[in-house]
Amino acid sequence: MSKTAINQPGTVRFRTHKHWTRDDTELTLLGLPSAIWYFVFSYLPMFGLIIAFKNYRIVPGKGFLYSLFHSDWAGLSNFTFFLKSNTFSMLLRNTLVYNLIFIILGIVFPVSLAILISQLYSKKASKVYQTLMFFPYFMSWVVVSYFVYAFLNPDKGLANNVLAALGLDTVRWYSEPEYWPFILTFMQVWKSLGYSMVVYLASITGIDESWYEAAMLDGATKWQQARYIILPTLKPIIVMMFILNVGHIFYSDFGLFYQVTQGIPNSLTNVASTFDTYIYMALQSNVSIGKTAAAGLFQSVACCVTVLAANFIVSKVDEENAII
Repeated sequence: MSKTAINQPGTVRFRTHKHWTRDDTELTLLGLPSAIWYFVFSYLPMFGLIIAFKNYRIVPGKGFLYSLFHSDWAGLSNFTFFLKSNTFSMLLRNTLVYNLIFIILGIVFPVSLAILISQLYSKKASKVYQTLMFFPYFMSWVVVSYFVYAFLNPDKGLANNVLAALGLDTVRWYSEPEYWPFILTFMQVWKSLGYSMVVYLASITGIDESWYEAAMLDGATKWQQARYIILPTLKPIIVMMFILNVGHIFYSDFGLFYQVTQGIPNSLTNVASTFDTYIYMALQSNVSIGKTAAAGLFQSVACCVTVLAANFIVSKVDEENAII
């Protein structure tokens, strides 16, 4: 059903079309592949969420669905097991604190570098810097972990060789947890910096040049141009990125915490374990799949609540920049 405005002197009326138009067919066909993809890969797998409420047991000689439907209901006991486990508070602390740091630094550094690069007079140098900073984003954490290990290897690593050459004591990096919050934070910022910077830089390049010319005629410095022209322009995209990142605050980059630490040895458990690494390790152990599914569902619900809460707060402070 569509509506067509009919203007008459002093009035505006709408004529309703109830027939299906050719445009409706074309738009439906264009959106159909995406709708099918989301249904198959996003909505259909949600059926498996009932595992979190079951004491799942494999029935010999039967398939997955038969075993699922004939398993006993567990109610909320799987969630209780996870929430009351000895490691829950540590996992919650690590996941939230790391993500809060990543969110803050993931805004400050990319925005600052985007502003600095936008002020370069040499476009060639600007492209070179963008490429060099964007390159780490394409590297997998598996590859990055080998580079990190080459630096931090206790026996032949570059870091210990430099310390030995300076006459300092070497460090057993994978046995000293106090260094890893800084290492993990540095690696996350290093890898994601280029992508975030390009997003903000794209917004900066869309600013009308006449604004800068008017500011320079008024005697505005580069700092004043950045403060009164660039930052207000970037405000909507900064708020949007903030809300989206808050929506993943209960998730962590599995590759960063598991691969870079070489599988999280026991010495680094308290500083490198997050919800995602806990779920992975639980799947490798004797913990039932129902309890593991409960932990994953807890993450999803918590992230949904946080993104809605963040959007609600933003809508109260600045309604125009809220997503919903």
